[in-house]
Amino acid sequence: MPAYIEKAEPVTLPVIALRGTVAFPQITINFEAGDESAATAAKAAAASSSFLFLTSYNEYLEGGEEKEFPFYRVGTVVRIKQMLRTPEGQTRIIAEGLVRATVNSYRTILGYTEADLICRHVTLPDMGGVRGEAAVNEMLRAAEQNMRLLPAESGDLLNTIRTIKDPGALADFIAAHILVRPVDKQAILECIDPFARAEILLSILAEEAVVMEEESRIRKRVSARMNRHQKEYYLREQIKVIQEELGEGDDVAEFAERIQNSELPEEVAAKLTKENDRLAKTPFGSAEATVLANYLDTCLSIPWSKTTKDRVSFTAVQKVLDADHNGLEEVKERIVEYIAAKQLNPDLNNQILCLVGPPGVGKTSIASSIARAMNRKYVRISLGGVRDEADIRGHRKTYIGAMPGRIITALTQAEVRNPLILLDEIDKLTRDSHGDPTSALLEVLDGEQNKSFRDHFVELPFDLSDCMFIATANSLENIPKPLIDRMEIIELSTYTKREKLEIAKDHLIPKQLKRHGMTKRMLRITEDALIEIIDYYTREAGVRSLERTIATLCRKTGKKMLETGCKSITVKSGDVKTYLGERKLLPESIDSEDPVGCVNGLAYTELGGSLLKVEVAVLDGTGKIETTGSLGEVMKESAQIAVSYVRSVAKEFGIPTDFYKTKDIHIHFPEGAIPKDGPSAGVTMVTALISALTGRAVRRDVAMTGEISLRGNVLAIGGLKEKTMAAYSAGVKTVLIPEENMRDLSKIDTMARDNLQFIPCRRAADVLKEALLPAKKTAPTEFDKSADAVAASTFVPTANIQPQVRL
Repeated sequence: MPAYIEKAEPVTLPVIALRGTVAFPQITINFEAGDESAATAAKAAAASSSFLFLTSYNEYLEGGEEKEFPFYRVGTVVRIKQMLRTPEGQTRIIAEGLVRATVNSYRTILGYTEADLICRHVTLPDMGGVRGEAAVNEMLRAAEQNMRLLPAESGDLLNTIRTIKDPGALADFIAAHILVRPVDKQAILECIDPFARAEILLSILAEEAVVMEEESRIRKRVSARMNRHQKEYYLREQIKVIQEELGEGDDVAEFAERIQNSELPEEVAAKLTKENDRLAKTPFGSAEATVLANYLDTCLSIPWSKTTKDRVSFTAVQKVLDADHNGLEEVKERIVEYIAAKQLNPDLNNQILCLVGPPGVGKTSIASSIARAMNRKYVRISLGGVRDEADIRGHRKTYIGAMPGRIITALTQAEVRNPLILLDEIDKLTRDSHGDPTSALLEVLDGEQNKSFRDHFVELPFDLSDCMFIATANSLENIPKPLIDRMEIIELSTYTKREKLEIAKDHLIPKQLKRHGMTKRMLRITEDALIEIIDYYTREAGVRSLERTIATLCRKTGKKMLETGCKSITVKSGDVKTYLGERKLLPESIDSEDPVGCVNGLAYTELGGSLLKVEVAVLDGTGKIETTGSLGEVMKESAQIAVSYVRSVAKEFGIPTDFYKTKDIHIHFPEGAIPKDGPSAGVTMVTALISALTGRAVRRDVAMTGEISLRGNVLAIGGLKEKTMAAYSAGVKTVLIPEENMRDLSKIDTMARDNLQFIPCRRAADVLKEALLPAKKTAPTEFDKSADAVAASTFVPTANIQPQVRL
């Protein structure tokens, strides 16, 4: 059986002969028709079948031999893919190689060369089997060896070579892209047998490898003989001449003039003058001269004395803050109070504030607004991911690439010594072996210490007491206590629906209309449509997603205007679905009937408040207690406390006292994929347990929140504003809250306060009295009186715990 199968096919095609280039099958070639004959042949091929025969000039004909057609008699049939006319008038052709062909005869016809050919179609069964695989491996090894010796190795080319498994095609590809001499490429092209072709290629690659290795050795020997000192001297002289031609040799005089003209503190001026004198004595172009010049330029760029004048009218500041932001009353009130105090005492030190709240509630934007209101320059320092103390204090100037820390860099950017500096995401600082950046901030944020802040690079004291620092954080958990102690903490809560509505109307819609080239007359979004978007298309603490949704609405309505030619569009509540699709969020709602063993709890999340239902199932068993719903450790402990409390009052509700031995209790919090934690569901679990054990239904229009103690006390919780808004949105009518939280009702949204009934609860008995419906066909119990007797205690919690149930 032959090693390969060959099929011959006669054909007559136009001919183009190339100089110094060889075309191969299955490889795209790009060339210019060098003369009129070649251009005519290309046009003839394009006018017929687009097939063309490419061969090469034979540069090695024997002396004196006269031939009309000095071409090789083996070439490649190609198909023209594209033919272009260049600005220079040349014809450029892009063609794809198809098959080898041998020439029977050449002739001239109609101004171009034509040839009678025999196309040599070669097929290699099973890629040559074991022999073919061995040939491929050898060619790949030889190609990799040769490419390593090339001055510029191409990884893409090597990756392509590794994907070719056909020995013949691989030999052609390597010959086309790696071999240098055209005569070697022609030798590969003229070999029809794929295995013989591979052997010839390996021989040529071995010869070229020897030559390239020798060339590499010669280059190394020549390079080693160069005199290093002569080279450095020559380069230095060149630099010196270039500097003189450019007039850059007067750095010392320039620095001296800048020092004299700048209003520098005495200590700073003396230090910089000393360093400039050292620069004058340092050899030009040396490493030390570069360090000194960089140091002097950096120090002279720092605003040692330039300041801006504060706007000290607190009424003007109030107007600017109100115009820029809706809500955030606590922050704005604190700034106005500071301005009022500054108006009374101009020497008052600047404040250091820390705004803590979930993402998107306006912490960064309010800082920019405060700077504008106070007529101060604003500069932001992003601290997220900073893990090196040198990022705050800078590097010693002796290190390569040394630079000042972020504080000095911010002052340089602001160009004044009293800007408002925003320390953004201060809770995202990390620490490692390079140091703790939070420790470096202790001096920066201490009003008594930052009067003489020293950056490691500058090595001179700088007074930061005139700067106003505002830090932002999402949580205080990751901020060290000493750093918290140096800042005044202002907590920003999530926006209510009413606040989001006002922000959208006053700020977000005008901003997006301007951004999309629209006016209020062109696009009008009704209040009902905004409420639809807020309730069913966004769920967040801030308004970033709401702004993106409004931007989407602007784009879609703008497209509709252009398509239909209408000049204005009004988006109503029913139109939102047309532009934004189906509702993305399902509304939270209470049950349609009064359930048994299911209670409406309230949770605080990073996205706001949420209705958190608690389900309890009582099953025959051996007293196991199972909790499900991705609960944290605190929540599991709260469930244990709830069960223990129910055991202590079991008799009062007619519950068998041994239920904890004969019944299995399963406590479940729906939406199990969402982690939950915190103690504020304690009273909710107690109510659900007693409902399930007694069969008494729970009022579906009641929601509750509060931590439970073993003695039955209802302890204070946090996040009341967000929880009450969630209750109102879900259709709850009555909310049971700890008695200690009644003082927080003034801080909740007026919409929730006006539409909900709040019942303070000091004991678990108060909760159960309001939540549980009377038992059917049973006499009322004396639970309130007995429960008080069992749970009587004077225990009062020592701390106002504010848990977070992260959903």
